[in-house]
Amino acid sequence: MIGKCKAIAHGSTALDYIFREGKLGSRLAFHNLCSREPKTVYEEMKVVSDHNSRCRNKFLRIEIGIAPQDEKKLPVSELMRIAHLFAKRMGLDNHQWVAVTHKDTDNRHIHIIANRISLYGEVYDTTFVSNRAARVAEDISGEKGLTIAKEVKAERKHQKPNVTPTREQTKQQVQQICYALLDKYKGTGITGHSMFLYELNKSGITIERMKNKQGKVYGLKFSYGGQSFKASEIGREFGYRSLQKNFEPTNKEESRKPHQTVQEPTDKNKYPDTGYQLIPPSRSSISRDNDTPQVQNPIGAVADTIVSAADEVVEELGDLITPTTQGNDYAEAAWQRKLRNQANKKKKRGRGL
Repeated sequence: MIGKCKAIAHGSTALDYIFREGKLGSRLAFHNLCSREPKTVYEEMKVVSDHNSRCRNKFLRIEIGIAPQDEKKLPVSELMRIAHLFAKRMGLDNHQWVAVTHKDTDNRHIHIIANRISLYGEVYDTTFVSNRAARVAEDISGEKGLTIAKEVKAERKHQKPNVTPTREQTKQQVQQICYALLDKYKGTGITGHSMFLYELNKSGITIERMKNKQGKVYGLKFSYGGQSFKASEIGREFGYRSLQKNFEPTNKEESRKPHQTVQEPTDKNKYPDTGYQLIPPSRSSISRDNDTPQVQNPIGAVADTIVSAADEVVEELGDLITPTTQGNDYAEAAWQRKLRNQANKKKKRGRGL
């Protein structure tokens, strides 16, 4: 059994709904009420609720769901007891409320519409009222030996890998590939991100961006072997926002350098971390110390070829990371500013003559 509760303002509409023909099953209880029809019940409740003019949501809508395996154990008389017990533990003894059952769905359920204003003019406190209703439903289910919603959810979660072994095996394969590539390219900047997507696509894993009705991206979906998985199923590192942070350069001091003309050799022949360059490569290669960097590194040419191929994959998959880099050439800006100042001085001299 599961319980839900919410404060509402449309009490008349809610009463018409629960008493609608084709939905109404049994009339269980009319507490502190004389009428039996929706219009007259609403008029009785309105007489009490009109004493409070400041409260907007003057009614409570409560739903109690019954598990299919428990329906045979619960005749109408037992459902009446459950409705009274539920309302009592929710603190509605001094309130007006009506309870009915519905038969419009496969699972039987109870509807309760209550007046939020008590007979003494007090307003019912709705702080965490939905959690309170769920807890009351669990307590009553435990006392009467009924199915508890939490236990059903935990059982399904525990049995999920056994129910779909193929999907679970596919997910483990995707996790293994994704984590291996993430460890390989983590902290290597936009180049590493491009290679990450390139090798994912090469391994048969495609990434799809999920968008809401407004067209904004809110998550990622990984597809492999005919199965689709949310990013949260693969790992918390592969979320739409968290994935971006994994490729940020680990050494921020290196990435903040304005330009670098000479590549220092490493002991293990590893490629240097290019990171997010502050100045475009075409300008950063100019030497201001009369150096002659005419010799090009053949390894760099091969790396550029691989990165260009990876960029094509990035365009197909969509931009998952938008690096926030500053590409302004401060030396060029200063030079342009100097030229403008000289031009302004010449204009002033001309006016003086």
